[in-house]
Amino acid sequence: MIVFNLSSYNPGHFVLVGIPGLEQFHVWIGIPFCMIYIVAVMGNCILLYLIAVERSLHEPMFFFLSMLAMTDLILSTAGVPKTLSIFWLGAREITFPGCLTQMFFLHYSFVLDSAILMAMAFDRYVAICSPLRYTTILTPKTIIKIVVGISFRSFCIILPDVFLLTRLPFCRTRIIPHTYCEHIGVARLACADISINIWYGFCVPIMTVISDVILIAVSYALILSAVFRLPSRDARQKALGTCGSHVCVILMFYTPAFFSILAHRFGHNVSRTFHIMFANLYIVIPPALNPIVYGVKTKQIRDKVILLFSTKSTE
Repeated sequence: MIVFNLSSYNPGHFVLVGIPGLEQFHVWIGIPFCMIYIVAVMGNCILLYLIAVERSLHEPMFFFLSMLAMTDLILSTAGVPKTLSIFWLGAREITFPGCLTQMFFLHYSFVLDSAILMAMAFDRYVAICSPLRYTTILTPKTIIKIVVGISFRSFCIILPDVFLLTRLPFCRTRIIPHTYCEHIGVARLACADISINIWYGFCVPIMTVISDVILIAVSYALILSAVFRLPSRDARQKALGTCGSHVCVILMFYTPAFFSILAHRFGHNVSRTFHIMFANLYIVIPPALNPIVYGVKTKQIRDKVILLFSTKSTE
């Protein structure tokens, strides 16, 4: 009995299957994943570099954007390298601490991404509805408080997931039919009651994200109300133009997220292969597209990117 308890509470290694049913195509599937991941890393690093070195981009909006870029790097890097090692090297084993670490950073970056988008919506609300008070409301001290607050909130929401898993005994299979570790998927391997894992792992993060969505919607309702009261058409277009890139990023983040949640909850006829493929695309495509969207739609960033590459080409 002592040996059983020690082995069950210290599971050693788990085995990540990859994408069930598509094992023979893993090598080929890994190629577009790798290319998109490279785009995500390069795009976000260029964005961070420009915001760091260009004094004209040292504004609250771009500070939040740099935080979004760093979080996107964490989200994609927590999952994609391990996925590629499964696809190309057959390195399917992952230790229990490694699994917990990967799970924490994937879930943490997702919740933090949502909070950053909420902070960016507040930034746009202040910029459009109270432009004369923008610099007095969003002072460096206030921005630091917002960043610390949303980071700490995300940490406190996801950390219990780690402790909820460490309390479970794993005496059944250690095979995870996925490319990365996620809370409920690992909990389902336990030979114990996981009701609290299911309730906490599903309800708390989802309610947090829904509250972020509600606050974002309220912010944009107030923004639209203020914009349509502007006297000239040019002023309205300029005000809406400053929100265009943020709205695109919001749609790219929340639309697949809620689709995935609803598919898991109600899409019983949707194949597991589709679920896992979609989950993998979700951790790599938004991080790759976000810097492109901001680069195309935000004039300050677009001009700096053109200047950066035109300078390098003339050297």
